[in-house]
Amino acid sequence: MNDPINIVRLRQPDAIDDPLTEILRAGARKLLAQAIESEAEAYLASMRALKLPDGRERLVRHGHGPARTIQTGIGLVEVRRVKIRDRGAAGEEDRIRFTSAILPKWARRTKSLDALLPILYLRGLSTGDFQEALSALLGQEAPNLSPSAIGRVTGEWQVEYERWQARDLSARRYVYVWADGVYLQAHMEDHAECILVLIGTTREGKKELIGFQAGVRESAQSWRELLVEIKRRGLSIAPHIAVGDGALGFWKALDEL
Repeated sequence: MNDPINIVRLRQPDAIDDPLTEILRAGARKLLAQAIESEAEAYLASMRALKLPDGRERLVRHGHGPARTIQTGIGLVEVRRVKIRDRGAAGEEDRIRFTSAILPKWARRTKSLDALLPILYLRGLSTGDFQEALSALLGQEAPNLSPSAIGRVTGEWQVEYERWQARDLSARRYVYVWADGVYLQAHMEDHAECILVLIGTTREGKKELIGFQAGVRESAQSWRELLVEIKRRGLSIAPHIAVGDGALGFWKALDEL
């Protein structure tokens, strides 16, 4: 039988057929490629003073790495990183390596998506629901969104949060602080959890999140625990003005401390 066989790929019922999204992805690929090329050229320009004994430049372009896909807010975008070769390295310890700030070597998702995952978790999604919830945003073919991958990302976020909570505040000076309680209805509990939040403004006018923690409504005891923890981490000079609503718990704790 010599008749040709024609195979027609049928669009799946859950696939998103959106020409506009494809145009955006094509534009994103082009812009990302241009940014990566510009970053590499700027790095080489900054290192041109390094020369080989014969006068040639020590660092030169060496093609591109293999193509890989990055998960973004408009779906998967294919990228290739620029490779730079060190022709004058005496050994591995002496080798100069170029690391892209735009495209880290092992990156598989944009930072905005990594930040989105804990937010969705706080909104009440369990790890098993993430693939379905993100399919419209990232596409049905999006990899690395298994429950174990999501658990690993949220675990890394937890470590980062704990490190931020333990940071030294001894060098910080705040002119104003704002105190408030934010209520979150997460994970379908019977009652909304209260998050106590303290924001400060420096003498330069920059707002910073000083600290936050879960509390029992806006009780004086909960505010006291947050303020004691902030003082323990070195914030010894009180701000000039504290701003808050009529919740008496914060004011009572502030008077005591």
